[in-house]
Amino acid sequence: MNSSIFKRLARLTAELAVLLGIYLLGCEIAAGLAWPIPGGVIGMALLLLAFAVGGIKPAALQMGAGLLMAEMLLFFIPALMSLLDYGSLMRDDGWRILLVIGVSTLMVMLVTAFTVEGVVRLRRSHEA
Repeated sequence: MNSSIFKRLARLTAELAVLLGIYLLGCEIAAGLAWPIPGGVIGMALLLLAFAVGGIKPAALQMGAGLLMAEMLLFFIPALMSLLDYGSLMRDDGWRILLVIGVSTLMVMLVTAFTVEGVVRLRRSHEA
């Protein structure tokens, strides 16, 4: 029983280390090339590329990604709490901020959907 728990913990730690390493690599690339793109976005592109070329199987990072997704709310609480300090800004320009958030979220979802669809079609065409 203890060996099973140890194996799961070791796998989780390894998966989180891989995800962190890809993120840090993206940050280094962004800083080294002085790109205005956040390192996390570059890291996600690197991860997508690794998935597309078969360097990493998505199932190999499932446990670590699942943990991060489950705890995602914790990453947003500090940002939401800081809004309390800017009540007047929210009253005056809150609708504009919400519009930008809504449009940008929709854009991210569309780009992600089309990217995944493109990768799936590309993969199917190479398999056929």
